[in-house]
Amino acid sequence: MLGESDVLEVLELLARAGAMAWVDGGWGVDALVGETTRPHSDLDLVVLLDELDVVRTCLAEAGFTRVLRDWLPTALAVADGAGREIDLHPVTGTARAGGYQLLADGERFHFPAPTIGAIGGRTVRCVDAATQVRCHLGYEPSEKDRRDMARLAAATGVELPEEYSR
Repeated sequence: MLGESDVLEVLELLARAGAMAWVDGGWGVDALVGETTRPHSDLDLVVLLDELDVVRTCLAEAGFTRVLRDWLPTALAVADGAGREIDLHPVTGTARAGGYQLLADGERFHFPAPTIGAIGGRTVRCVDAATQVRCHLGYEPSEKDRRDMARLAAATGVELPEEYSR
């Protein structure tokens, strides 16, 4: 599991190395809600593809050396000896304009420029609410997904699709 301090430590490491990252997934939802709402088994980060080597080096120096999934250029998941996991979602583009993630089927998914959220009372860059919803489509949502999306909608007013209204 990753706690608030783990997330902030990773973000600080990357910032010190000059690498841009914005929080996605469950921690991204919590950042938009402004509080930690549940335990998290991993940290999803959108990173710039041209900074991926720097990101990987930083994470390796912090102990994240075990590769769980190498689906590059789409995604890369790494873990440390304590079992903490980080899922990287590389995009081409810039943080100011957002970027495109190349998907396994050859399609591209657009991540807009990051917005601002908060984790542990600290400001962090994160994926916006509408994109969080788009990332939760195309599969049968779990109860965890339903709870996350309900919290996101309550906190931000983002509209949820029908599969999250049932």
